[in-house]
Amino acid sequence: MEVKLTYHGHACFTLEYEGKKAVIDPYAWGMVPGQADLHLTANAVYCSHGHADHNFTQAVELTVSPSLPWTVTEFETPHDECGGTKRGMNTVRIFDCGGIRIAHLGDLGHDLDDDDIEELGQLDVVLIPIGGTYTLDPTEAKAVADALNPRIIVPMHYRRGSMGFDVLRTVEEFTAQYPAASVKEYDCSTLTVDETTPGQVAVLRV
Repeated sequence: MEVKLTYHGHACFTLEYEGKKAVIDPYAWGMVPGQADLHLTANAVYCSHGHADHNFTQAVELTVSPSLPWTVTEFETPHDECGGTKRGMNTVRIFDCGGIRIAHLGDLGHDLDDDDIEELGQLDVVLIPIGGTYTLDPTEAKAVADALNPRIIVPMHYRRGSMGFDVLRTVEEFTAQYPAASVKEYDCSTLTVDETTPGQVAVLRV
């Protein structure tokens, strides 16, 4: 069993399992600096919240499927450190693909409490925002990742070169907190995960 994750930039991923695809958090055309317009196909689309850089479902052509091979567990968290009063709420989702568990944290904007950590459980992969301003910053994201202790950490929602909003922190500020041997820089946008994939901080290139 294997799951393929493709990073499209910002917080947008395609998850592919058993021939079916889900798109998570598609961003609006022309909105994210340095990012190509999205034109994706999938069997399902999931959005963590209502901001246009995360909920542009028009970018996804849906193919109806009578059943999907993954299960989804979701719960709400604040988009900010003020209980959601600044930016509203955010949905965290866990995709269980035949026992491989992948969490997309959306625009998580605060530390997780014990109940959140228990709800997330043991993860194979966490897709975690690290850019600050609107979400966790690199230091906060490292603390959350440490608390969750997943096998694989994939940073998202950051700035790198000309890609991403100017106010965001860089992916290098996040990866610098880890031993160099644990950080794997990919020259592609896709990561395939199965039971044998080693633990790592995986930086996918768009």
